[in-house]
Formats: sequence, C-alpha cells, structure tokens
Amino acid sequence: MSTKDELRQVEEDLARLRAENQEVRDQIRDIGATDQVEISAVISQADEQVELIAGLERRRDALIQRLEEEGAR
Repeated sequence: MSTKDELRQVEEDLARLRAENQEVRDQIRDIGATDQVEISAVISQADEQVELIAGLERRRDALIQRLEEEGAR
C-alpha cells in the first residue's frame, strides 16, 4: 500500500470514527438521567473512541510528513 493510499484510508477511518463518536454522544443526551449505568458505559465508549481518533490523527500527521519528505527528494 502506498503512503497516499494509507493516508486516504486513515482519513476515511477518522471521518467514520468522528461520526460514530458524535452518534454516541447524541445517544447520551437521548438516554435521559434515569439510567446512570448505561450513561457511564456510553461515555466510556465515547472516550475510547476519542483516544482512537487521537491515535489516527498522529498517524495521519506522520503520513503527511512522509509524503512531504518523499516529495522533497
């Protein structure tokens, strides 16, 4: 897989995860205050997705840097 293909895949994954994360956070508002256990589980899931997003953003930045370096050669 080329660097450009890998970057495209990472960006697609980022878009998907961001949309999923927004859906999860929207669910938190819809659950209501009655089910604290479920709310805690959903918040934990959203927080895990944020960590995945941060990791993918770091990977994306590294791929962009690699592409820039390859272009300079």
